[in-house]
Parts: sequence; C-alpha cells; structure tokens
Amino acid sequence: MKIKLGIIGFGGMGKWHAKNAHRADVEVIAVCDIVEKRWQEAEEMKLKLYRSADELLQDPEINTVMISVPNHLHKEMVIKSAKAGKHVICEKPVALNTTELDEMDQACKEAGVLFTVHQNRRWDRDMLIVKKAYEQKMLGKIFTIESKLHSGNGYMHEWHIYKKYGGGMMYDWGVHLIDQILFMMPDAKIKTVYADLKSVLHEEVDDYFKIIMKMDNNITVHIELSTYILDYQPRWLVGGDKGTLIIKDFGCEGSIYRTGELLEKLPPQITETVAGPTRQFAPVPPGGIVTEDLPEVETDWVEFYENFKAALADKEELRIKIPEVRRVLAVMEAAWESSETGKAIPFEA
Repeated sequence: MKIKLGIIGFGGMGKWHAKNAHRADVEVIAVCDIVEKRWQEAEEMKLKLYRSADELLQDPEINTVMISVPNHLHKEMVIKSAKAGKHVICEKPVALNTTELDEMDQACKEAGVLFTVHQNRRWDRDMLIVKKAYEQKMLGKIFTIESKLHSGNGYMHEWHIYKKYGGGMMYDWGVHLIDQILFMMPDAKIKTVYADLKSVLHEEVDDYFKIIMKMDNNITVHIELSTYILDYQPRWLVGGDKGTLIIKDFGCEGSIYRTGELLEKLPPQITETVAGPTRQFAPVPPGGIVTEDLPEVETDWVEFYENFKAALADKEELRIKIPEVRRVLAVMEAAWESSETGKAIPFEA
C-alpha cells in the first residue's frame, strides 16, 4: 500500500516532511495549517491546502497523517486522526507524559490504525557508530557512555519557550538523546535516574540538563545538553577496559584510542608535572597511545518511511514501537522528579 500523506502542521518539520518524504515514494496529498503566511508556501509546492485538521481528515485520498503541530496538541490530533480512520505518524515528543500516550495508543488500537513516532535520530550515523562498537565489544567492557550536545546559539524561539506548549530542551532534544541510548542497548534495564535541569537563559523552560542513568549492565550513562556552552565538548565519549571511543561532532570526526605497547612496558614511577608529582596522571609518552579509525556504518533516514510502508502491507513490524517511546517518556518523568527532589529515582526492578 502506498503512503498517501496528509500533514497537520506546516511549520519547520511539516515542511521538511513535505520536501523529503518523496524519497521513500511517499505521496504528499495535502497539508493544513492555521497560519496564513504558510498557505502560499503550500500552494507553491502544489499541495492541496486545508485550513483546519477536521477538513484534512475528511479527505478520502489520505490514508496516513503526519502530526507536526506544537507538542501540547499531539494528543488531540492523534486521537482525531485515529477516529477518522487514518494511520498516524507523530512527531516527537509523542506526548507530554505517559498518561497522554496511553490514551493515544488506546484510541489507535480501537480504531485499528497504525501508530508510530518519528524518532528520526535513530538513523544518526554518530550514534550508530557507538551502537556498533557496543554490540561488537570493540572497547571491551564498557563502563561509561557520555552523550553531549552543546550549542552557543543560546535562545530558543516561538512556542518552544513556553511551558504550556511543551517547550524546553528536554522535550525538544532530551527525547532524542534518551531514545538513542535505550535503542543502543535495548536489553539493559535502568536501575536509577538522576537529573539536574536548569533555565539558564529562559524564564519558563529548561535549556540545560544533565541526566545520569545507572544501567544493570554496569554502564553509567551521562547525557548533557546546553544551549549556552560556548566551546563544544565531544558529542560522544565511550570508555571501556580495552579502549576509548571519541566522536567530536555530527560529522563523525573521531577515533578509537588504545594503549600502545610502549605504555604497557613503562615501569611504575612518579613523574614531576607542573601540578606536582603524580604517577597515574603524568603525560603519556609518544607512542603510548595508538589510534584506530571509527567503524563504518551505513544509514539512511528514508528507511523510516520504507518501514512504515512495509508495516502497512503487513510485511514488517514497525521499527519504532509505542512501548519504546513510552519508556523514553517514563525516563523523562523520572528526570523531572529527580531534578525537583535532588534524589536519584529508582526506575526498573
């Protein structure tokens, strides 16, 4: 079955889907938006234009709806779409909390329609490199994974700066960064969640957070995001007992670092440094650490729509399942609770 898509919400992500979905042979039938300045853009793209979601949902040509409205409207639009008999793809975060998601999921099940979430960052090459290193034990026993995203751009804009609309960076990027970790090691349980959220430049919503998750596979996960750290840290740092992996940015510049033979043969000794004498933290001599190229991975975001099309034809399961995104929301809820109480929150038994 071909995906014949209607897009509810023709802002940034709505336009992105309209321009890119064709790569997976998706036919974009129509869009709707209440903002007048976006109507001309839809007409320029030769798309059928509706000015309300109710009108779009009455279009018999549309079999699937993409929800790309502000976060606080996701629940209403998903349930409306399901009741109209349309299959549903929702932009992230799928809901503001797990209670909302449960209602949305139930409505889709009762209507007999497919329901998934556009967690597109599962196709990011940098994350898939880390996932491959984890799965193939390239670093031995991993003890820490740091996922960091820093920007000097500072201020957020539009509805993202208001709490009532579901603004803030936890909803915007936290949902991605948590999802990537849980996707990377789906069989690992989370023992505790500790978090600190701050509003550095914004009055109502978070623009900094740090989340620490202790996993039952003995890995400690550190997730940190800031819109106002002015010199960037590595996007990924992964430490194992057989090496360290560092990826600097989305461009995937980085290496795997290992102990060279020279360092292994050095006798124990105290070295005088500018900070005083030390044994463990003396400068490593030339040749003491060797580097390897990062593993290669192939990835293409278009697989998201290809999988959805296969699921419509009962040929594949959905790649992004509702219980998976529900677990991400549950981690976010634990993070908010931890930040408010200052305590680590027990998570999974």
